[in-house]
Amino acid sequence: MPTWVQVMTRVTEANVPHAPLWDAGWYRPAQHHPSPNFGPRPNSTAVDLVVLHSISLPPGVYGGNAVHQLFSNQLDATAHPYYAQLVGLQVSAHFFIQRDGSLSQFVSCDDRAWHAGRSSHQGRENCNDFSVGIELEGLEGDPFESAQYRCLLTLLPALALRYPIAAIAGHEHIAPGRKADPGAGLQWQWLQAHLGWAPRCFPEGVLT
Repeated sequence: MPTWVQVMTRVTEANVPHAPLWDAGWYRPAQHHPSPNFGPRPNSTAVDLVVLHSISLPPGVYGGNAVHQLFSNQLDATAHPYYAQLVGLQVSAHFFIQRDGSLSQFVSCDDRAWHAGRSSHQGRENCNDFSVGIELEGLEGDPFESAQYRCLLTLLPALALRYPIAAIAGHEHIAPGRKADPGAGLQWQWLQAHLGWAPRCFPEGVLT
């Protein structure tokens, strides 16, 4: 019997180009910027969670290449006073969606990116092991752009076609008290309505 994800995504398959969307975990429509900050997933681990984050460098400043440089360990610590606290930090996400909807990928989704840190989802620890991390260019609590939502509405169904995605959460939901992104500015209800994913796939309380 097909899973709810397979049923949900059948309607999108007619819009999938004949050329494969994926190449060994790399999403072809994204700009690829391979990061050194990744590792293998544990054996036999299903990739069934999407984690949404927000990031901007420096905070609240949009555009530029600072996020790309951070995920590539090439950020110039002298370029802004805020960057001093990021020296030696090795992090990554699978995807980064800029304000204009531009999509970059840093780590194959078949691999483990370093985006969630100490985290738990539905009783399972270490969300990096079984999740795909998507960074939205923004400041926690602030609104996101229409172009970013349009990108999500393409990327998320594509992920669900390749992986058994069963849930989506914010960083704040898997690391409460430690993280607060993406925050109240994310329109969870709008996202659920346009994706058509079941309410049970979303964090408790965000749809009410």
